[in-house]
Amino acid sequence: FSTVKLIYSSQVLLCRAQGQFPIVQNMTVTEGGIANLTCRVEHNDNTSLQWSNPAQQTLFFGDKKALRDNRIELVRATSQELTISISEVTLADEGMYTCSLFTMPVKTAKAFLTVLGVPKKPEINGLTKPLLEGDQITLTCVTSGSKPAADVRWFKNEKEIKGAKEVNASGKTFTVKSSLQLLVNRHDDGVAYTCRVDHVSLTATHEETTQVLEVHYAPYVEIKHSIPAPLEGQYLKLECVPHGNPSPDPVLWTKDGGELPDLDRVIVEGRELTFMSLNKTDNGTYRCEATNHLGTSHAEYKLVVKDPNALPGPPDHALIGGIVAVVVFATLCLIIVLGRYLARHKGTYLTNEAKGADDAPDADTAIINADGNHAHAEEKKEYFI
Repeated sequence: FSTVKLIYSSQVLLCRAQGQFPIVQNMTVTEGGIANLTCRVEHNDNTSLQWSNPAQQTLFFGDKKALRDNRIELVRATSQELTISISEVTLADEGMYTCSLFTMPVKTAKAFLTVLGVPKKPEINGLTKPLLEGDQITLTCVTSGSKPAADVRWFKNEKEIKGAKEVNASGKTFTVKSSLQLLVNRHDDGVAYTCRVDHVSLTATHEETTQVLEVHYAPYVEIKHSIPAPLEGQYLKLECVPHGNPSPDPVLWTKDGGELPDLDRVIVEGRELTFMSLNKTDNGTYRCEATNHLGTSHAEYKLVVKDPNALPGPPDHALIGGIVAVVVFATLCLIIVLGRYLARHKGTYLTNEAKGADDAPDADTAIINADGNHAHAEEKKEYFI
């Protein structure tokens, strides 16, 4: 009986030993973060668990620390679990970690620790300020330290545009570069170009850098007026609006190629020319001229002051309606008279044809004999033909 019991106990211990397998999971952590490595076993008869690094150096044996590294700490040590943490993870920590269960034979499980390299804030190169209209430039955005390689995107005032991308490996990390070629004009002045970096390690946000273009260009000018059709006695303001960079200021007002007359009545304030009370002596061509270091431009406004008493009054709608009614009535009367005239002559023709048709050998003879007067036969025949 004792022999049977011993054999039975040995078989139970063997089954339990065979069921003791360490269980681990692969881990992914961002550079600078914390990695928790956990090893579990379902059945354990107080056999020790051990964690070792990719270099096969023992980190912890049970609750005993084996490697002097202040970043590595014990989280939990029981008969069924051994969990350790590695803080401030670097790319050098990446690799295969081994959990060992010291049974006979020793059973192991391996977990791979993946470390994501965080891309650095992008830099935009190739921009000089100020630019001149017509310049050709190449903007280059560079970010380094990403693992895997980051995605670099360009935006022009928040609208995405495509750049030329280039990826280079540097050890375990990647350097990503994207370039834009631009032919700048005045419409690019004040435009914001943004380089944005997207990466799996940037879960909540993204890295980006923005540069605003400053483009210098020659001015162009427009004149705005306060009323469309100026009349005598009215107030009129002309505003000179120059566009240019640098801003062309001040502006120069002239009239008909000379100086402005009567400065007591015509007020010049900055870019505005104001007439307090217009009269016909103000008629003429007014020019606004603007200049910066890249050129000069001007705009002209031809002023024609009209007499308010000489303007035609509003149309008399009653008179217009009466004229239209008379025209319609006359047209109807003409149609009626013309219709009656045509109807009467058609009847005469039919009647005369009937009178001569009884004993006439043909239609012409019937027409001639219609009223019995042969003297006018040729005349009537000619008429009806």
